[in-house]
Amino acid sequence: MYAQFAPHAEDYTGFKRLGSGRINEMDTLTQPDTLDREQTLRQQYYRDRLPEMRLLEKLIHKGGDAFRVEVLTEVLDGKAPEGGLVLPVYSLELGSTAKDAPVLLLSGGVHGIERIGTQLLLAQLGTLISRLKWDEGLNHSLTKMRLVMVPLVNPVGMARGLRSNGQGVDLMRNAPVDALAPRPWLVSGHRYSRWLPWYRGRKGDPMEAEAEALCELVSRQIEHAPFTLALDCHSGFGMRDRVWFPYANDLRMMEHAAELHAMVRLFEKAHPNHPYLFEPQFHHYRTHGDLWDYLYSEHLERAGQVFLPLTLEMGSWLWVKKNLRQLTSYKGLFNPLVPHRQKRTLRRHHLLLEFMINAVRSWQNWLPLEQERQRHHRNAERRWLEEEKQG
Repeated sequence: MYAQFAPHAEDYTGFKRLGSGRINEMDTLTQPDTLDREQTLRQQYYRDRLPEMRLLEKLIHKGGDAFRVEVLTEVLDGKAPEGGLVLPVYSLELGSTAKDAPVLLLSGGVHGIERIGTQLLLAQLGTLISRLKWDEGLNHSLTKMRLVMVPLVNPVGMARGLRSNGQGVDLMRNAPVDALAPRPWLVSGHRYSRWLPWYRGRKGDPMEAEAEALCELVSRQIEHAPFTLALDCHSGFGMRDRVWFPYANDLRMMEHAAELHAMVRLFEKAHPNHPYLFEPQFHHYRTHGDLWDYLYSEHLERAGQVFLPLTLEMGSWLWVKKNLRQLTSYKGLFNPLVPHRQKRTLRRHHLLLEFMINAVRSWQNWLPLEQERQRHHRNAERRWLEEEKQG
């Protein structure tokens, strides 16, 4: 069931409320005069603090009927002018509406300071909108699969330049799962204080609204899908672009390691000069509360379905190395600040995202069967578990 709008949610940028909670048209000509000031304040807020939301809403309008748009939840920035501002968390869906269609799910902006993840998805979204008008191959692919995007999971955190959400909670430490041997201290997640980074939230509290909304969407999308691939876009770790996969909370291979290894080898053979390092997250640290560990563990109860959750961790130290002035800015530790490097980053990952669309559309052509699956699983253990033991 699509989430319903709050009383004034139709006023974000003139989106007109429809009964289902979906958005599919603009109504900018009939706004009541009483909303003019609120609209002006919202647009000023977007320009000054959240240009990514402004661009996202423009793209929603530009995409028109190609998208099925939903407001997953709304969050309040209490520090905004005039006593606060309610911000939407959008999801966009295009392609097949069949329940049993394979799914590609792309998300970004879980950590508000990591703007480049949201910017990457917005760039990809703009490309898709342009291609839908003429690209028969893309349109045919979308009849065979469903593409779901949540470009900005944490709008309040992004507007304030925070890793956490507006409540001081790190959404990627917020799920109800504990690491068996967490390390390093604090980074792995803690419950001491929301004034410290990597805060998990109070024990026993429900997940934060943004995390809960994302989890509900993912669970709904994969409920009947035979194959689901997810990519969550982050930045801020190391000198290389890495693609991480579960587990983050334990030193063990994911149950679908064979399918993952088959897909990675497919990508490596097609693109031997790619820049990515594919590895389990536990190679670097083990954390409490990882959302994708939680969702993957929940999914394992569904037999016969494959769910591969991945995290793109863009190596921001590369940008810092080339521009040491970024060390003086918290934002500069996670995002390329020089315009030409930002553009280069947005171009750099198009190949991976395009591969994922094709891999999901054609999943039955490469997913390993039983004998192949055993071989891929052994190779996955050899590649990723033995590497950890040697390290």
